[in-house]
Amino acid sequence: MRAQALLALLLLCVLLLQARGGQHSQKRGQGKQRPPEIKQCEKRPKIYLCTVPCTDHRECQANTICCSTFCGNVCMNVL
Repeated sequence: MRAQALLALLLLCVLLLQARGGQHSQKRGQGKQRPPEIKQCEKRPKIYLCTVPCTDHRECQANTICCSTFCGNVCMNVL
């Protein structure tokens, strides 16, 4: 009898966690914006820039953008 009650309680907890997790992930997905698309670099980078790859513009310092080159995505100066 006790085992059945514990099993029912465990099942209820699992169902509640799944329901809450579904709502939580939906709320987070609504506020997300797509990151800007990484475009081809306008000029060829210096070879030393190839050692520090980037995946997003936010990873780059001020006045630089993440762009695609022959060696992958790197932060290039926009000035």
